[in-house]
Amino acid sequence: MFKQVDLQRLVKEKLADYLFIVVSNRQPYIHVYAGDKIECSVPASGLTTALDPVMQACGGIWVAHGNGSADRAVVDSRNMVPVPPSSGSYKLKRVWLTEEEVDRYYMGFSNEAMWPLCHIVFQRPKFDDDDWYTYKNVNRLFADAVLEEIGHRKAFVFIQDYHLMLVSRLIKARNPRAITAQFWHIPWPNREAFRVCPWQNEILYGLLGNDLLGFHIAYHRHNFLETVDRALECRIDNEKFSVTHANHTTYVRPFPISVDFESINERSQAAEVAREMSAIKNRYGITDEIIGIGLDRIDYTKGIPERLMAIDQLLIKYPKYKFRDRLVFFQLGEPSRMKIRKYEELNVEIDRLIADINSRHQIDRWQPIIYIKEHKSPVTLLAFNRLAHFCIVSSLHDGMNLVAKEFVSSRTDGDGVLILSRFTGAARELEEALLVNPFSVQDIAEMIAAAIEMPQEQRHDRMIKLRDRVHKYNVYRWAADIISAMVDIK
Repeated sequence: MFKQVDLQRLVKEKLADYLFIVVSNRQPYIHVYAGDKIECSVPASGLTTALDPVMQACGGIWVAHGNGSADRAVVDSRNMVPVPPSSGSYKLKRVWLTEEEVDRYYMGFSNEAMWPLCHIVFQRPKFDDDDWYTYKNVNRLFADAVLEEIGHRKAFVFIQDYHLMLVSRLIKARNPRAITAQFWHIPWPNREAFRVCPWQNEILYGLLGNDLLGFHIAYHRHNFLETVDRALECRIDNEKFSVTHANHTTYVRPFPISVDFESINERSQAAEVAREMSAIKNRYGITDEIIGIGLDRIDYTKGIPERLMAIDQLLIKYPKYKFRDRLVFFQLGEPSRMKIRKYEELNVEIDRLIADINSRHQIDRWQPIIYIKEHKSPVTLLAFNRLAHFCIVSSLHDGMNLVAKEFVSSRTDGDGVLILSRFTGAARELEEALLVNPFSVQDIAEMIAAAIEMPQEQRHDRMIKLRDRVHKYNVYRWAADIISAMVDIK
């Protein structure tokens, strides 16, 4: 297993002369006013969950959009603040955006155009000229913030995701010595799907400014290379998996992202988690019930309606789960992107489904689904992971899905069953999970029944193998593989 100290050693040996910078839209820590006080919290984000321990190991600077009500109050003259508050292991540099820039760059182009385009879940992308114009301007703001810190020093700039597709090219134009890598956290669609984007060539040109471009799995890399081959005049080396375009070579690699297994494993055994488990049972009157969980940001790619309908089908086909072996399913989710109509409609649909299902199956005070529609602390999430007999991750399409790996990492008892969509990157690694077609309500319902009825010995055997895999390939190994690949290229 690769540990945090191993990553620190690698960075000191290989990147000693380089400034290490991470760039993302979402910030790892947010400062907000709570009355007269300022509180610092961790936003709900798989990206920040994965990268924060890496930055604590490596040090350096994280550049991100500052969106907290008290963010400006805590930064210095260079818009920076040490984080995490307990140790100040690295610096967070905040980029300020206007409300219109957020609406057009983030809500608009990033999440109404790129998000549905790449996930292919039958939601039509919206392409707006003004959104694209603002997206380009915001990418320049992020590039300027990075360049302000590195000047003409040598730097390794690690760019995150689809919000910042033009940043590497903008950095290289003013500092060719900077080494840039970008990790794409969502799927890359097939070339026929991507070609509908009016700015396809500009996007590909921007991404090919990177020295290294990473995807979760080889299939997404294959789709990207085919897209580039169709769209641009370039040379593709299918042995080295590289693209040479405009006199620059970009290496394209799969790097399946992971989590900090050791930290999650340790924190899940803390006394405060045990107390929260008891509190949850008392709060919801849980005694001997079978507990299922779904932990998602409320998004139309997560397959939440299908999952809820599967609970309904399960109770219709197997009524014993209403009586002798009573089931309680907790759906936890934080609403997001509510300014986008599709997300508003999704929230209405989920509320209606839960009300209908609970009304149909309710007996006395018992209801099968408990919906917790708010942000929950890491301690509470760990408590639900520990309590659950099974966890459903039924994404319709996903780059990796770290919720699945977090569930596995938290199960120090070696128990619990993971029900996992076949269309997640995680399904390529977590083979001992019960794999389902997330579009099939009946398939999910049958897998829930299989998870409930699975003998303890089999549950234990599957979970131990899952934990071993996540333990061996943790987030530090992921970061080390990317850094090692960059060193080879350099």
